[in-house]
Amino acid sequence: MAVPKSKITRSKRGMRRAHDSISAETFVEDKQSGNLRRNHHIDLKSGTYNGRQVLSPQED
Repeated sequence: MAVPKSKITRSKRGMRRAHDSISAETFVEDKQSGNLRRNHHIDLKSGTYNGRQVLSPQED
């Protein structure tokens, strides 16, 4: 049966978990349309990514 070799202190456990929290998504304003979009994602209203037309624009 698996048994821990030594005790993990509260401090070490906390240090390991320091990066486990979920951060809020960041949004940037699109330079062309002014809409908010996530970094490195397609702007769904205009259908552009990195200055190129990737999708057909979405109708409202």
